[in-house]
Amino acid sequence: MIVMRTEKVTCPPDAMSGTSAHLDLMPRTSTANMPVGGRSKRTFDIAVALAAAVLLLPLMLLIALLIKLFDGGTIIFRHRRIGYRGGEFDCLKFRTMHANGDTVLERYFANSPAAHQEWLEKRKLTHDPRVTKIGAILRKTSLDELPQILNVLKGEMSIVGPRPVVHDEIALYGTYSHYYLQSRPGLTGAWQIGGRSNTSYSHRVALDVAYVEQWSMRTDFWIVVRTIPVVLTVRDSC
Repeated sequence: MIVMRTEKVTCPPDAMSGTSAHLDLMPRTSTANMPVGGRSKRTFDIAVALAAAVLLLPLMLLIALLIKLFDGGTIIFRHRRIGYRGGEFDCLKFRTMHANGDTVLERYFANSPAAHQEWLEKRKLTHDPRVTKIGAILRKTSLDELPQILNVLKGEMSIVGPRPVVHDEIALYGTYSHYYLQSRPGLTGAWQIGGRSNTSYSHRVALDVAYVEQWSMRTDFWIVVRTIPVVLTVRDSC
């Protein structure tokens, strides 16, 4: 990891726990009126996304076929996320949930208050009842996120950046929301190599703030390299 001159910042508390995370940050040097990284980062995004699209196309076609054969229904799931400067876009994933997922989740929360609190704190569940059998495999290997390569090529996302969030999550960033909004969300990022779903939300915010403050092409390259073994290591939870 790159070491830089810093000043301490306290990130907002967890939504439920009341704890806070601390980071050492250097003064921001992002280009005005452009996402963090500017043209050099965008060039890197296009190059990596095009290479990935060519290399991974056979795998993506196989995944699409398996979803259609074993689960039926739509192959791609579109979910509205917040991007640069608050613009909304459809974040693409291979569908991993049952079609009536919202109803299933409501029933699950009604019978499991602990799971509901976990959702409020992390916006993720260790055991998500909405996930299909094939979807569980895709999530454990992060293969469900491969369609986001198209989001990168369209300029809606970056190869590396903050984890894409929904509208309601912006409030959880508190006074640090502007750090998220001045960057394109990433297909991978510090959150991917720093705990993924096993970290608190305030720590995720802290990672995003640090990434924006300390951005460099070297950092992006380092995160991409570190992502490979993380993806190859199957997760214990979705």
